[in-house]
Amino acid sequence: MSDTPFGFGLPPEEPDDGDEGKKKDQESGGGQGPANPFGFGGLPGAGGFGGGPGGPGADNPFAAMFGSLNPNDLGAAFQQLGQMLSYEGGPVNWDMAKQIARQTVSQGSPDGTKDTSVGPAERKAVEEAVRLADLWLDDATSLPSGAGSAVAWSRAEWVEATLPAWKELVDPVAERVGTAMGDVLPEEMQAMAGPLIGMMRSMGGAMFGTQIGQAVGVLAGEVVGSSDIGLPLGPAGKAALLPVNIETFGKDLSVPQEEVRLYLALREAAHQRLFAHVPWLRSHLFGAVDGYARGIKVDTAKLEDVVGQFDPQNPEQLQEALQQGMFQPEDTPEQKAALARLETALALVEGWVDAVVHAAAKPRLSSADALRETLRRRRASGGPAEQTFATLIGLELRPRRLRDASRLWASLTDARGVDGRDALWHHPDMLPTATDLDDPDGFVHREQIDFSELDKMLGEAADKPDLNKPDLKKKDEGENKGDDAE
Repeated sequence: MSDTPFGFGLPPEEPDDGDEGKKKDQESGGGQGPANPFGFGGLPGAGGFGGGPGGPGADNPFAAMFGSLNPNDLGAAFQQLGQMLSYEGGPVNWDMAKQIARQTVSQGSPDGTKDTSVGPAERKAVEEAVRLADLWLDDATSLPSGAGSAVAWSRAEWVEATLPAWKELVDPVAERVGTAMGDVLPEEMQAMAGPLIGMMRSMGGAMFGTQIGQAVGVLAGEVVGSSDIGLPLGPAGKAALLPVNIETFGKDLSVPQEEVRLYLALREAAHQRLFAHVPWLRSHLFGAVDGYARGIKVDTAKLEDVVGQFDPQNPEQLQEALQQGMFQPEDTPEQKAALARLETALALVEGWVDAVVHAAAKPRLSSADALRETLRRRRASGGPAEQTFATLIGLELRPRRLRDASRLWASLTDARGVDGRDALWHHPDMLPTATDLDDPDGFVHREQIDFSELDKMLGEAADKPDLNKPDLKKKDEGENKGDDAE
């Protein structure tokens, strides 16, 4: 992550007239003085406001700023500063997150590739790949197609489309930090420190927004679709691929680009089928993330230290605290169970997709084995953006037991067929557990509860009129009296 959290920073400028200029600067309030009151660091290779502490105009930052900034840079700096201090929304400043993510995308990825608009030829190639992938998947799973449309996204479009899902994932943890910021002060001081706490929460929301924005922006340079991390990040029913990232992904694989695109389309289309036709799955996954987040505790000792030494002239202290990580999972049986549920859920989704895609691709693509192993290693190792989320919210969005889950789904296919395997998605209680991943053969041959009959009985009970209700009793009594009169 950059040491310049908001991208503020002004290049130092030397006076045009040498010593005479320095003398004039000192007369106007320049020379040696305190650091700028906002504490924003400079861009890489540049000084801070007015050239940094001790630089020209150091104790008169506004004069230095006006003297060394062009109007556009100055306006942008004050705009972001205003956003940071005036924010009164939720625990994360998502407007700032979006802005930072877009800026990160525009700078290009570490490998030097830049984001580009998607052209008609690339859109057509993605649409055809998803269409063919859906045809192949018909033989590999009983779940019907879940992709109502296929779209080709640029990195910037991926950011726009996935931010609502990130909000749902990150807000619960960020909310804990906002609450903790107020709780670390003694109760008798909280009323007096109200404005300070409000400012800190605004800045905390901005800091979180900056970090999340940077991470999402970096991740946009790595992902190849909308479901790379095993969660449905994009709009329902849209199978999305990123042509510029697919090209980068396949560059050193010695595999034809068409095969790479088709294999990745198979994975995207398989995810879409699963999330479209297992209605409880999305809430199950996001609920597992939320359940884990509720068990994360804030390192109050570190936060108290930050609050105790908080200097309004140095707001990036909060930024540094976030970068160092102040979240620790509670070492309790409940938290360990929550983590196991989350890891198992991610592994089961990714394992099912891995097994289904392999079954569809193996007879048709000569590169199926190589692409499968490449993607497995990629998911197992993660990237810099995933590590950022681990630091920020104490959670690594990686299926640690992907290979175990894939073997279990493949064994289920052999033992029960495609229909029997996919029937396990009918109810969450039918899915394998973490213990079952340790003993896949035991699970495969175990007698399974048939929830379809229970659901049928519950449905019939719901449709059946309740004769104990007063209105139905009166109706029944009236009908009986009518029968007696006849």
